[in-house]
Amino acid sequence: MLVVVGGNSRNIGKTSVMVSLIRGIPEAQWTAVKITQYGNDVCSDSGADCECAPRDAHPYALSQETAPNDSDSGRYLGAGAARSFWLRTAQGQLGYGVEPLKSILAGGENAILESNSVLQFMRPHLYIVVLDYAVDDVKDSLRQWFDRADALAVVERGAKLHPWAGIPGRWIENKPAFVVAPPDYTNVDLLRMVREKLSQSAGTVTTTETP
Repeated sequence: MLVVVGGNSRNIGKTSVMVSLIRGIPEAQWTAVKITQYGNDVCSDSGADCECAPRDAHPYALSQETAPNDSDSGRYLGAGAARSFWLRTAQGQLGYGVEPLKSILAGGENAILESNSVLQFMRPHLYIVVLDYAVDDVKDSLRQWFDRADALAVVERGAKLHPWAGIPGRWIENKPAFVVAPPDYTNVDLLRMVREKLSQSAGTVTTTETP
């Protein structure tokens, strides 16, 4: 089964929701992948120009975590993922990393990816969108794929539920919503939904492509 976790902006808890799903459903033996797209050759890990930022001659970089650490992909391992990877590409160049990504996913039965943009190349069994209504920013990648969301993980901050400009209210109102909150961002009903889907999808291909 392929699960994709996206969100409306950076630093709103997407990785924490990923960690909660990995930790809460250990039987899935997840292959977990963090996907990062850089702008202007800047590494989002260090905030500066560095060798890991892909260039024209090096359009993507892919690394596997070998031990838990404080990075996002390291946190996946710490939560119990069977394997964890970090895929980096230049902004708008994710296509270069798709075939290596599919090769990785083929090596495991269940995968969970942190990204919105990957929906351009794959149709997951579940697309979970993390929303923080206290953050006005909405990624272009979410605007493009929001209508495909299967469920919402809404960060609890006491903010009133509302659509952003350019996003129809029905995209939010007609989808199951699960409240998540720091520090662990766990919602037992969301875990139950993912576990049920996992059971239904047993034996199916993880990298179903978009039509």
